This record gives sequence, structure tokens and C-alpha cells, in this order.
Amino acid sequence: MTELSAETHRANEEVRAAWNTNAGFWDERMGEGNHFVNVLIWPAVEKLLTLRPGARVLDAACGNGLFARKLAAMGAEVVAFDFAPEMIERAAAYPTPPGGSIDYRVLDGTDEAALLALGEGTFDAALCMMALFDMAEIRPLMRAVAKLLRPDGFFVFSILHPCFNSSYAVHVGEEEDRGGEIVASFSIKMRGYMTPRSSRGLAFRSQPTPHVYFDRPLQDVLGAAFAAGLVMDALEERAFPPDHPQGSHPLGWGANFSEFPPVLVARMLARP
Repeated sequence: MTELSAETHRANEEVRAAWNTNAGFWDERMGEGNHFVNVLIWPAVEKLLTLRPGARVLDAACGNGLFARKLAAMGAEVVAFDFAPEMIERAAAYPTPPGGSIDYRVLDGTDEAALLALGEGTFDAALCMMALFDMAEIRPLMRAVAKLLRPDGFFVFSILHPCFNSSYAVHVGEEEDRGGEIVASFSIKMRGYMTPRSSRGLAFRSQPTPHVYFDRPLQDVLGAAFAAGLVMDALEERAFPPDHPQGSHPLGWGANFSEFPPVLVARMLARP
């Protein structure tokens, strides 16, 4: 196991403080899922899940527990963790759906030793939903997941699509006269991609404090999984359909940007 740098520890603490501060606001806005969850993420994740009743599933960086509850409703025995105590408190306040169970823990996804203490080779599946870009370092989690899974286990994760949805991206709206017809068009301008960087931004408008995002090119995200011994067997790029309501912000994610996937979902297999 590789020791984390002092810089990574400092970044971790900043991220944790932001999530603790935003926990109540986030939970009230997210609840059991928004349009990103219900339209883009969960339909793809559900398709990639092959869970038997009683399957032991790890939900990494569980936030307010909305995915843990979906797993429990499928009959899974879920171990769900987050490193922000305020988020775990929010998650634990929800009732657990009948048919499954949820064991909430306060754990740090960059602490490989603490994760391995959950039981190597005892999980049928693992999930990490929209959280890898919140982590200052993702390699410890990837290594831990590869060891926590049974030989036939799998790991499903979703992330902001690094090619189209990062702090490097700028949404652009244009209007032109095409032979007497006024036509609006929408595009995405990327100011960078290959260089990993951290930045502060808003998941929701008017949230109490910005989150810290860690932009990584796709080769770094998948490379961390491959280096841990995981093998990818499915990938989906998820975009809003052209008939999806745009909402009040013409440059927000919706029908105007139906050609661009803001979310990527992947399934990794543990090598036997």
C-alpha cells in the first residue's frame, strides 16, 4: 500500500469539510434522485447489475444513501460508506426498504487498509456512484475493490464524463439567421483535457459552499482500475434524450445538449 502525500491529505480534508457543510442542502435537493439519477445513471446501472437475493454489495462514497436503498430494495445486503459523517447521518435517517439490509459506515475511500478490513473476497459487487471525481486519489479504492470482490464479482461506477463534463468544459449557445430562419445551436467548448487538475465548483446552484472536483482524463480513471487488476466489460455514455425537458436554464444539461453525454457508466470485473 502506498502512503498518501501530505497534499492529498490536505485535499481530502477540504473535500470532507465541503461535504459536511453541504450535507443538508444536498440531501434536500437530491432525496431519492434527480433527473441525472433517474434518467441517466440508474437505468444504466440497473442494466449492468446481476444480483442474486442476499448478495453482499459495497456502496462506496454513498452520500445520502439513495443507491444503497435501491440495492437493498433489490434484496442486497449493503455495506455503504462515506467519509463525511454528516452525509452518513442523513443516509441513516432514511428507512431501509424491505427485503435487504444496509450497514452504514464512516470510512475514507482513500484509506486502503480501512477498506480491506471490510473483508477481502467477501463482496459480490461494488458500486461507486458519481464520486470518483470527488476523490483526491482513486488508486487506493480501486486496489481495495479488486481485493474485496469475490472472484466472479464486479464493480460498477458512474462519473461525470471527462470528455464533456468537467471544469474544463464551457457550454455555448449561438443564434444565427439561416436564410431568414433564426436557428439556435448549442455546443461544448473544451479548454483542456489531458492535464489532471482540481477545481472548485457547484453541483447545485446556491449550495452553501463549492465542492472540490478532481478532473482526470479517461486513461487515468480506467488506468487506475486496470492497474488494480480489474477488467472492463461494459461501458455506457449517457445523454439526455432530445425530448427531455430543458428547464429554465438553456445552457444547462437537457435536450439542448442531447448529443453530449454528461455521464459515463462502466462495469469492471474482478480477475479470477
